[in-house]
Amino acid sequence: MTHRVRGVIARSKGAPVETTTILVPDPGPGEALVKVQACGVCHTDLHYREGGINDEFPFLLGHEAAGVVEAVGPDVTGVAPGDFVILNWRAVCGNCRACKRGRPWYCFSTHNATQRMTLEDGTPLSPALGIGSFAEKTLVAAGQCTKVDPAASAAAAGLLGCGVMAGLGAAINTGNVGRGDSVAVIGCGGVGSAAVAGARLAGAGRIIAVDLDDRKLAWAKGLGATHTVNGATEDVVKAIQALTGGNGADVVIDAVGRPETYQQAFYARDLAGTVVLVGVPTPEMTLELPLLDVFGRGGALKSSWYGDCLPERDFPLLIDLYLQGRLDLDAFVSETIALDGVEEAFARMERGEVLRSVVLF
Repeated sequence: MTHRVRGVIARSKGAPVETTTILVPDPGPGEALVKVQACGVCHTDLHYREGGINDEFPFLLGHEAAGVVEAVGPDVTGVAPGDFVILNWRAVCGNCRACKRGRPWYCFSTHNATQRMTLEDGTPLSPALGIGSFAEKTLVAAGQCTKVDPAASAAAAGLLGCGVMAGLGAAINTGNVGRGDSVAVIGCGGVGSAAVAGARLAGAGRIIAVDLDDRKLAWAKGLGATHTVNGATEDVVKAIQALTGGNGADVVIDAVGRPETYQQAFYARDLAGTVVLVGVPTPEMTLELPLLDVFGRGGALKSSWYGDCLPERDFPLLIDLYLQGRLDLDAFVSETIALDGVEEAFARMERGEVLRSVVLF
């Protein structure tokens, strides 16, 4: 059986997205059909539209989603029809060298659905991050479905599928923020604000939010920042040092991903401190640092991929914390929109007007 549903596609580089009919097959071996309930508008989807990921157009956009499993294919045991799930783009294989070393959050061979979703004329679609959830239904690998408590709001839960998990994990998993640590977060959009929330959840003593926009600094303050620095009017490194006894922060998270913000992070950390890069650079960016400073300052320089998360471990735990009132995922939902509002949501995101727009189905 083939399911005819509405979905949002990017047909060519830079062109506005369009809502159209897509065809979704019944799940085959190892696959699951998911009825999408909510999907966040993430910057990665805009990268796809702009050709910044690859040129395998047309793309079925959307990847930050939650919904209900409608059907599963043969040999699927981890989820069943009726399960409320968050979709993830790290369906670990269990067999690669990272998995076999007990580090599945680095899995080098994650998998997606084998069958392709298509346009009505048979043109195969490339699903964003192997998910493609700006659609009423989507076909994914069953391992991309993580079962969580259905009491959670779909709009909030779906955000763990990408940006919010990336920020929370940058602080908790990659940065190993501990009780009483000082933390600085440079860039307080959706990912950076989630890193602030993660630092708070981990028990950080001083959390310094840095941005050029006072509106974003206010968002970060609401999510747990104890201090704010506006980089448009203050020297970021000196301001962070001044707020940490002249030493610099124990952990500095760069949620922007530009050479200038990374240099700020590098010099704003304490000796033997940690820098975490979670903001995604573009291919042409390069970085130059004195090698003696890299040696002399010690500590760790880390990149955080998807918050170094293990979905089956982290998503249920974080949803439980959300339901206990200890993690305010609702605060990240700036607005809910219809499926045909994605293009306008991209514009609001670029203008920094929202933490997340969320499509509700």
